[in-house]
Amino acid sequence: MHTTTPAFRKTTETFASGAKTLPQRYFVSPEVFAQEQAGIFSKQWVLVGHQSQIAGTGDYIVQQVISESLIVIRDKSGEIRGFYNVCRHRGTRLKEDACGHTSTIQCPYHAWTYGLDGKLIGAPHMDDVPGFDRAEHSLHPVNLALWEGFIFVNLVDTRNASTRLRNPTARQAERGGYIPLEEWFAPLAGKFSHWNMSILRSAKRIEYDVRANWKLMFENYSECYHCPGVHPMLSKVSPYDSAENDLCEGPFLGGFMSINKGKSLTMSGNACALSVGKIENLQQVFYYSIFPNMLLSLHPEYVMVHQLWPQSPERTLILCDWFFHPDAFAVSDRGGGPDFNPDDAIEFWDMTNKQDWHVCELSQQGIASRAYQPGPYSSRESIPAAWDREYLRYVR
Repeated sequence: MHTTTPAFRKTTETFASGAKTLPQRYFVSPEVFAQEQAGIFSKQWVLVGHQSQIAGTGDYIVQQVISESLIVIRDKSGEIRGFYNVCRHRGTRLKEDACGHTSTIQCPYHAWTYGLDGKLIGAPHMDDVPGFDRAEHSLHPVNLALWEGFIFVNLVDTRNASTRLRNPTARQAERGGYIPLEEWFAPLAGKFSHWNMSILRSAKRIEYDVRANWKLMFENYSECYHCPGVHPMLSKVSPYDSAENDLCEGPFLGGFMSINKGKSLTMSGNACALSVGKIENLQQVFYYSIFPNMLLSLHPEYVMVHQLWPQSPERTLILCDWFFHPDAFAVSDRGGGPDFNPDDAIEFWDMTNKQDWHVCELSQQGIASRAYQPGPYSSRESIPAAWDREYLRYVR
């Protein structure tokens, strides 16, 4: 079936009159937080990293997803695999480091050893146990798939065939049935191909520990109503009222904002690297939120990605990466391209991020007050209101 690309529309054109912010309990209640962990983060595809982080055989990262520790590793065939970080002997945590390189996965307790494909290849003295079969004691896999080079995992247990959904309805998705990543991300197929995200490399990661509910960061990211007062430097380069959106409902939301002619979102205002690809309009930056834990910012010469990991109703860990084209990492004089100066972009957005996190923390403090009541969204906050509607499909 042929589908047409949605047209971009001004933020104010998609505003649903009467939309209000969420009630207090969604930002402070431990019970709601537990529902989010069980109903969203344990059932949806969540971002855990990028394939460039584990470029070689045996490279791995360890990521905590709700209460589960996961090993994401590249095997000898080059495939990226995900396993629960749990030994099949007595349940010991296998890897403690956040990242590293290994030729095998060995338990630090009794030295049960697994290949990079998760198969048990060594178990001291277990051959003396009648009926013991190594093939029955491989590491437990986790659902893992890639989208544009980014690694996503899903904790739904697909060994139960009834959890698999083909061509699911939105209502089925709400109920936690497993949807293959390629189907879930189908609305985004080919949408960002010009940015070559699968081959990009991160120049820097900054971790932020924010004393605010994770939803406040999504809502903040999805509007620039706050930009004139909170981001004076950003507003000078990118007009706050220039937002136009093509994804206005559902788990993927966003569009673009204008960049002043000849400028870039950097401290200097100049491009800091070679373009990431054949970008049609160098005076646009695209911002998309990808439910439930990814913020994707697409610039002409770099891509910025935030991972959000809720720690409690009032605390969120945010990992921010700045990705550039591999060719940009070597200063090139071919074609007169700009020198590589990633810090120009990183410092700009580190400043902007901190401005955002500060007002989010102020919001958290105010929402916790007995005086707080849901307030009306402005017409420039149609995307935050749409994000709230998507969120409420999973948590009531």
